[in-house]
Amino acid sequence: MARILCIDYGQKRTGIAVSDPLQIIATGLTTVNSNELLSFLKKYFQQETVELIVIGEPKNLDDSDTHATPLVHAIIQKLKKEFPQIPIKTVDERYTSKMAKQAMIEMGMKKKDRRNKKIVDEIAATIMLQEYMKTN
Repeated sequence: MARILCIDYGQKRTGIAVSDPLQIIATGLTTVNSNELLSFLKKYFQQETVELIVIGEPKNLDDSDTHATPLVHAIIQKLKKEFPQIPIKTVDERYTSKMAKQAMIEMGMKKKDRRNKKIVDEIAATIMLQEYMKTN
C-alpha cells in the first residue's frame, strides 16, 4: 500500500505528517517553510509512494472561511497542477493546534519546546491525519 500525506498549511510554515505504508499510524514528518513546500514534496514523492494528500481546511466555528482559507485553496490548486496523479481531500482543521499544544503538555515537553511553532504545526498535521485515517 501507499502512504497518505497530510499538510497543515500556513502562510509561513507548513507541518507535514505521513502514514505508514499500511495506513495504520500517522507520524510527524517535518515542518517546512511554506514557500519550499512544492520542492520538498517533489523530492519526497520521488522516494515514497503517496496515494492521497489530505490538507487541513481552516474554518470558523460557524463554518465560514477564515483569513487563511483562501491561502489553502490556492495551494490546493498548485498541488493539483503539480501532482495531478495524487488526489487531494480537505479535512476540518479546527482545534488541531490547540490539540497539538495539549499533546505537547501531556508528553511532558518543556515550555520552551512547546513555543516552537514548527513542532506545533507538525503535531497538528499528525493529529489531522490520524483523525482522517480513523474515520475513513
